[in-house]
Amino acid sequence: MRKFNITVNGKSYEVEVEEVGALASSAPKAAKAPAASAGSAPKSAPKTESKPAPVAASADQEVVEAPMPGNIWKILVKEGQEVKEGDVLLILEAMKMENEIVSPKDGVVSKLATSEGAAVNTGDQLVIVD
Repeated sequence: MRKFNITVNGKSYEVEVEEVGALASSAPKAAKAPAASAGSAPKSAPKTESKPAPVAASADQEVVEAPMPGNIWKILVKEGQEVKEGDVLLILEAMKMENEIVSPKDGVVSKLATSEGAAVNTGDQLVIVD
């Protein structure tokens, strides 16, 4: 048994704690990586997806941005398509939830700045509506 003094909300308590088993090292042991065989080829670096550069919108255009990080699950509109305020433009999958991204105004989709399956971050441009 080991004794400790603990203070909670200004009141001191003496507690006894029983040790169970052997003392373990506080640092976790690192797992060894499997050794590469001499004949194996080096693994290629993971592919990074390039994102289109943000487009500057004019005063009469509305840029629809990603409200949260996630993946573009489905795009429901095409460039040149007329949309009404509240129409669903695309579906963003985030945290196992499908989030409908809607048009902020009546207009025409002038640019799709993303594609299905793309990973997006908060604030990334998705659609530009004229």
